[in-house]
Amino acid sequence: MFYFIFILFLKLFTIFELKAEITIKRLIELDNPWSIAFIDKNNLLLTEKKGKIKLFNIDKNEIKNLLHNLNIYNKGQGGLLDIIYKDQNIWVSYAENLKKSLSRTSVAFSKLNNHKLVFKNIFESYPPINSGQHFGARLAFNGNYLFASLGDRGQGMISQDATKHPGSIIRILLDGRIPADNPGLINKNNWLPEIYQIGVRNPQGLEVSPFNNEVYITNHGAMGGDFFGKVYHNGNYGWKILGWGGKNYIGTKIGPKWKKGFDKPIYYWTPSIGISSFVIYKGNEFPELNGLAIIGSLKYKNLYLLNFANMSRTPQLKIFIKEKLGRIRDIEVHPNNGKIYIVSEKYLWVIEKKIRN
Repeated sequence: MFYFIFILFLKLFTIFELKAEITIKRLIELDNPWSIAFIDKNNLLLTEKKGKIKLFNIDKNEIKNLLHNLNIYNKGQGGLLDIIYKDQNIWVSYAENLKKSLSRTSVAFSKLNNHKLVFKNIFESYPPINSGQHFGARLAFNGNYLFASLGDRGQGMISQDATKHPGSIIRILLDGRIPADNPGLINKNNWLPEIYQIGVRNPQGLEVSPFNNEVYITNHGAMGGDFFGKVYHNGNYGWKILGWGGKNYIGTKIGPKWKKGFDKPIYYWTPSIGISSFVIYKGNEFPELNGLAIIGSLKYKNLYLLNFANMSRTPQLKIFIKEKLGRIRDIEVHPNNGKIYIVSEKYLWVIEKKIRN
């Protein structure tokens, strides 16, 4: 029995030992890119924060702009944000420009068209706010559901007010309709019907695990308090009652790290790493990474590996790639070969096995 447990322990923790040497290749230069999404094995979509949507062909190393009709609020942290693709359709999250300096986080849908993308909003956050902070906003499919992560717009305790969208995770159907089992339609009569979970600050990553179909987020804390955690139906991560170990930028404490009655993250960072997007790896290029979360950092410019699958043990973290990619914004795995694609503040990169001569 002891031998069996020892071997299992080795399997759980030697997964961090990357057996292959890696090569990091810079593919193209971009203007503050924010998101990437594969449409097939040769082509991927990219968003740039200032408002451009681009189509990049990996094999030909060719890139072109796709025209669109979105009205982008490109101030502060606002701009064109996430993009995802499914069955010839595109969904984007973006900071939408409104009158009188107001803006909101919106989600829009379009058919893929190489000439012009004609988007229609399927979700608009309420209320519009005069702020350039904390829009979120990542998107993820889970079956016929579309999840979106919304930042608190710098309003703090608005995240505890479920009559307003900022500081929440929403769940809608792919066409914008509301699932009948969302909390606001079951047992939370005061919640807006799109809201699935509340109490987040600025969730910069949102992914569905290919291993268990659970939804996970990375949340950007204040001065400390970044976290990786699971998305819960009817849940509450506690912002700004809780600070997850962080402080306000003037140095004052933000409540306790955690207390009963609130959801508990899987892993915290104090001090903050400036957490950004992540992916739960599944692929053939680096099989030893299968099941690990690959997490990006804006502040330290690192890629981290988080082994969180065995919840009976403390999650294990190590640096995968240190200070080679710049401020990391988004991470995706090639759907066929498992190579890892990264967008930083200036470039699109690919991480692959080093080929020996």
